[in-house]
Amino acid sequence: MTRSLRILYIAIFLGLLLVLGIWSLRSFGSFSTSAETTVLDGKWTKAAETHYDDEFPIKRLGTNLWAALDYKLFNEGRPGVVLGKDQWLYTDEEFDAVVNAEQNEADNLALIQGVRDALEAKGSKLVLAIVPAKTRMYPEHIGDNKPASLHVDLYQQFHAEVAKAGIVAPDLLAPLQAAKQKGQVFLRTDTHWTPMGAEVAAQQLGLTIAEKTPLQGEPEQFVTQAKESAPYKGDLTNFLPLDPLFSNLLPKPDTLQQMSTDLVQSAPAGDDALFADSDVPVGLVGTSYSANPNWNFVGALKQALRSDVVNYAEDGKGPILPMLKYLQTDAFKNSAPQVVIWEFPERYLPAHNDLGEFDPQWIAELKKSRDTQENLALNAKQSESPQRAQN
Repeated sequence: MTRSLRILYIAIFLGLLLVLGIWSLRSFGSFSTSAETTVLDGKWTKAAETHYDDEFPIKRLGTNLWAALDYKLFNEGRPGVVLGKDQWLYTDEEFDAVVNAEQNEADNLALIQGVRDALEAKGSKLVLAIVPAKTRMYPEHIGDNKPASLHVDLYQQFHAEVAKAGIVAPDLLAPLQAAKQKGQVFLRTDTHWTPMGAEVAAQQLGLTIAEKTPLQGEPEQFVTQAKESAPYKGDLTNFLPLDPLFSNLLPKPDTLQQMSTDLVQSAPAGDDALFADSDVPVGLVGTSYSANPNWNFVGALKQALRSDVVNYAEDGKGPILPMLKYLQTDAFKNSAPQVVIWEFPERYLPAHNDLGEFDPQWIAELKKSRDTQENLALNAKQSESPQRAQN
């Protein structure tokens, strides 16, 4: 290699580094910190390093390129998503096997019954809204992917168990499947239901509550209006890190029809009003199916129940933790609602829950309601054995 050619290679390499360095500095245009982040304690430096690392072009190039190869060559995304047909995406939680699934189901069912008992002790009735899996609603788009055997009849098993426990839980699968013929009830690129799917579930819950545990008090009138439709990039696309270099490979966004529900006519005040002792006729606890306003589930419930609904659902916590938190709030202790709707996606039944933030003795007491009869039966058998031996 001649000296001039070697110098050219070095110049090209240094030039490339210079261009990438200047490109990287552009990321600081969007860098900002809170007032508590100072240079003296090193927090500002750490924040700057983190921001630079996240925005570093070579890292982004490598991430995008690797994701594009996985996507196009192997039809795969990052852990968290399963790629179906026709640009449909599914959460891998609806496909994967779960470690200690049977024990987790037993523990969670015990907690569900304990929650039912805790609510009833305060005069509240539990209505369980078991949300069918997206794979169950749209199996025609999953392609060659097959859910683990655990998930095959999980929805039916869940309903059978709560029915044995005497817990009200309307079937949401059949009405959602019927509504599916008229429009989309789950988003194609997202884990969640559409506003239409949420409305169908709310209507079914309204019918069940009216039949099983009617609300007291004068009904209120709510009206729901459709707002603008807009492209919506579902949460499952976050597991396809193709932006910004290969954005054209991403599934096309969903179209989300925003909805808004407002009170039209409130209950009359006076001696006939029956909510003097309780300001909350209905409470809602659950996951992002309830917490995220994009689906308007709370609004659909208000209209279906003709009643106000107070929402205690949380994003990203699953169904168990928000309910346990709710049972410890002053809102529940001081003003328990007539009915508590617990929105509970089926895939969370066999999931493990970290309950470390709660008092272990309290958790044990909640589970005790289901175990009491089993323990009594076991003790009875054990006490009979010595007597038989003596006889």
